[in-house]
Amino acid sequence: MKMHSWGRYPVSDTTLEAPRTQEDFTQHLAALRGSDDVQAIARGMGRSYGDSALSPTVLATKRLDSFIAFDESSGLLRCAAGLTLDAILQVFMPRGWFLAVVPGTRYVSVGGAIASDVHGKNHHVDGTFCEHITELKLLLASGELVSCSRTQNAALFHATCAGMGLTGVVLEATLRLRRIHSSAIEQRTIRTNSLEETFEKFEENLDCTYSVAWLDCLATGQNTGRSLLFLGEHADDEKFITPGKRTIAVPFSSPSFLLNRYSMGLFNNLYFHKPIRAGQIQRIEAFQYFFPLDSIQHWNRLYGRQGFLQYQCVIPDEGALEGMRKILNMVSAAGKGSFLSVLKKFGPANQNLLSFPMQGYTLAMDFKFEKSILAFFDEMDRVVADHGGRLYLAKDARMSAAFFQSSYPHWERMRELRREFSADSIFHSLQSQRLGL
Repeated sequence: MKMHSWGRYPVSDTTLEAPRTQEDFTQHLAALRGSDDVQAIARGMGRSYGDSALSPTVLATKRLDSFIAFDESSGLLRCAAGLTLDAILQVFMPRGWFLAVVPGTRYVSVGGAIASDVHGKNHHVDGTFCEHITELKLLLASGELVSCSRTQNAALFHATCAGMGLTGVVLEATLRLRRIHSSAIEQRTIRTNSLEETFEKFEENLDCTYSVAWLDCLATGQNTGRSLLFLGEHADDEKFITPGKRTIAVPFSSPSFLLNRYSMGLFNNLYFHKPIRAGQIQRIEAFQYFFPLDSIQHWNRLYGRQGFLQYQCVIPDEGALEGMRKILNMVSAAGKGSFLSVLKKFGPANQNLLSFPMQGYTLAMDFKFEKSILAFFDEMDRVVADHGGRLYLAKDARMSAAFFQSSYPHWERMRELRREFSADSIFHSLQSQRLGL
């Protein structure tokens, strides 16, 4: 069958298997070990953007979606890896619990969040998703099921967290939830008129738990990098509602010509000038703050049948302002603007071998796929590399092996561990082959 991830590029010929139980996964791996030149990868909800969950054989974990145990006193939840973040929030948010870290969509699996070591709007305070994982159960290529944590099989734990599924199949995880006292977020919005001002406002508000900026990536001159910065804190009004479901759907792929510098420029200008009251605190439901695009089902179809690519980079603090300004100038000059241009502040890196965040700033932009975009991305890669940055593996569909290996200093250790545990005998993705892992 033909398969793609959320960006709809690239498309791969794949055999899809969807085992129902841990025992089924063990049997599938045994069958794969008996095959010649086998290549397989685990896949959750398919929300990575590129080719990290594409392989000749894909093992879907979505049927492993059970809650196993919850400790009300500690907030520790044990669950199967195919369970989605949405399912967790639907059950626990009305009871006063929230995930410690959430990405931009709740429709990802726990296993996928571990494999990508996803980050959120609070990385500068709380780090990544995996920093709140206390234990995981991993099915190795040999068929052995092992427990991993920071104290047990620690090397395997730090390779599996952010490991893009290349050490084995995560079947279970134990994670720590956060106690909350409302289903709402108190949001404060700051309008900035330049990239310099945007950075200043981030630095002035490092004590805020959540922060994220939407950037007008087509603004030029003194207005380059103008933004709306959204600051958030959990409310404490003891009011809880059951989270809502998606209400809008994109029924078919839109004609890609509708996305051009003029339509995007009009949208960006209207969005930037939307009415806000300086300093006013607005109470909004948590899902609206954290997952605004989840209200639009199949929003990836807006980019047309050929799909889209997201470019997400991180640049260390010392070079972030200069590097981001160069990238935004390149985007505006090329007229390849994005509706979704998001800037966030990162705290320190963690110990996971392939984790993306480092102390600095991350910029994410979506671009419809066209032939010229690949060469354009290569140009942006050079800027990121010159400023000591790197790209996010969960969003990558075309990075070169040379850039990856120069920007992820622990990649060789990852390859050694794959060999040590025979993971390289089975677990491969199109991405891992491309990057030399």
